[in-house]
Amino acid sequence: MATIQPAQRLNLVQEYYFSTKLKEIAEMKSRGLDVINLGIGSPDLPPSPETIEALSNSAHNPKHHAYQSYVGLPALRQAFAGWYQTYFHVELNPANEILPLIGSKEGIMHIAMSYLEPGTIALVPNPGYPTYRAASLLTGAEVQDYELSAENGWLPDLKALAQTDLSRVRLMWVNYPHMPTGAQATPALYEELVAFGKEHHILIVNDNPYSFVLNETYQSILSVPGAKEVALELNSLSKSHNMAGWRMGMLAGGAEHVSNVLRFKSNMDSGMFLPLQEAAIQALANPPSWYADLNAIYRERQKKVFELLDLLDCTYDPQQTGMFVWARIPTSYADGYALSDEILYKANVFITPGGIFGSQGNGYIRISLCAEVEVFNASILRIRHIKGIC
Repeated sequence: MATIQPAQRLNLVQEYYFSTKLKEIAEMKSRGLDVINLGIGSPDLPPSPETIEALSNSAHNPKHHAYQSYVGLPALRQAFAGWYQTYFHVELNPANEILPLIGSKEGIMHIAMSYLEPGTIALVPNPGYPTYRAASLLTGAEVQDYELSAENGWLPDLKALAQTDLSRVRLMWVNYPHMPTGAQATPALYEELVAFGKEHHILIVNDNPYSFVLNETYQSILSVPGAKEVALELNSLSKSHNMAGWRMGMLAGGAEHVSNVLRFKSNMDSGMFLPLQEAAIQALANPPSWYADLNAIYRERQKKVFELLDLLDCTYDPQQTGMFVWARIPTSYADGYALSDEILYKANVFITPGGIFGSQGNGYIRISLCAEVEVFNASILRIRHIKGIC
């Protein structure tokens, strides 16, 4: 049989860590082991009842199953605009400054393909979401890390970056509230980022899906005057509305930048299922109490994670936001992988090693809040057992 070689660009990326680890966990379960997965940030709670009802009602309409517009329903773009006005105090023109996405992860690839090419460089946070690096490399561009540290509040040192050669940098990936560390941006940081983008002709892309989780201070880089000239922002209903599997996101920014991304996106898909769009419109109308009730659940779970981390002698910032807890491991372990593997193989509890997010995460682990309190209690009991604590 003739060998057909894959594209060389695949040599630039590896299979996503969670893809391979979930295979291992599935194999352990096939051997009868009851593995508790505290690694993945997939919301286990449902969307609001009104959202589900809107989906059902729309899906029963026989006229709602055709191809849809590449730019989404006007009513959906208006709903996103209203959401941003209400919570972020950002005015967006729904006609040309908002682009609905099939999940914001799709948007990362579309932006990368629209702005990066061989010979250009993307600035990527370390630690940070691995998809920023993968999407950038797949365009043929180079990647340059900018290191984040606990000592600097997990914020970029723009003054240090400005001292480097930025002549080929086309795009900078930013993510606040930050995943995996849970750090919050400051208004001053957003102002500095916009100024940095303008001075060095760099597109700043802020990925903002965790803005509502364990957080009441809603921030957007687009609130900075003049930001639309050099900044785009991604957002998503995955985390804020428990709609991860629905794949409903958005891109916002200046009309020219949004139009550039649309030119690429329109060649990749044919729009979103209309009932999903109408359900998203309903979700965006959820009252403030929806976010408050959801956060009450996450706070209860967070306390349990803190209890678990105390058993492991890890240290953490109790003020961090988002649907994960980021913690520094004790010095008795070589890195987060060592601690993660020990807990997985001895207690059958999976915790994410921080090193998958970059070298700056090697001394850390991350635990998801997407499990019921009873699951965390069971995990705590298992860890107490292997620690010999009655």
